[in-house]
Amino acid sequence: MQSGEIAKPAIDEERITVCGGPAGTVRTRIVRPVGIAGILPEISGATLSRTHSRRFSRSETTRAEAFSDGVFAIAVTLLVLNLAGPPHEPGGLGRALLAQWPAYLGYLASFGYVAVIWLNHHQAFVRIRAMDRGLHAANLLLLLTTAALSFPTAVVADALQTDLTDSDARVAVALYAGLAAAMCLSWVAFYQQLARRPELMDPDVEDTYVRHGRLRSWAGAVAYTVAGLLGVFIAPLLAIAVFVLLPIFYFVTSEGLSGRRDGS
Repeated sequence: MQSGEIAKPAIDEERITVCGGPAGTVRTRIVRPVGIAGILPEISGATLSRTHSRRFSRSETTRAEAFSDGVFAIAVTLLVLNLAGPPHEPGGLGRALLAQWPAYLGYLASFGYVAVIWLNHHQAFVRIRAMDRGLHAANLLLLLTTAALSFPTAVVADALQTDLTDSDARVAVALYAGLAAAMCLSWVAFYQQLARRPELMDPDVEDTYVRHGRLRSWAGAVAYTVAGLLGVFIAPLLAIAVFVLLPIFYFVTSEGLSGRRDGS
């Protein structure tokens, strides 16, 4: 060794992957003098900002889809719990079963509604590749209204079995219409977030998807509101007819309006 030169110490070098919090994982390089263990004297490559690590970052859709499917399954299960064997006199079971036809009709309408919500939800997440906080919030709002659907369904069934035209029946269909319209508006919020953040969707999503989704959602909100008004001011059975038919509209248009996936 020539005079003035400083000998470089022998070192051990190792590369590992460490957790970087919401920002993901970071590949790091560990450098130690040979034979030294304990606290790492140098970690290079893991330059994470504390401010960045605390921010809500985008996430994959897997957990949101799994949680949503669970809520849909529970919502459907709650609907069938409204169906029960009716009290009856000996020999009167057939008449008693026929007398609770509003419960069957309510179950049919609400099951159809949850079914098309699940179908449209699936169609949405086929196109979504990432979630942000706003989209999570819109999805939770949608699940909130879906999970509550069994309540007005039971109220309508009970009210219509008592009297088809009294004030209780009119209030019951108004309650159902209000919640169903709120569910449609939650879809409006969902599509609005996708419109604001198109980067959350796959690049090859058809141009009309979000626009058609918002139109369908607004149409449903208006239709359920009109059905509620018909039920209150004219006849509750008119509202029930709309409740049964609207899920068919959503099923037919689940791929977009007019069956078109491309173009307007």
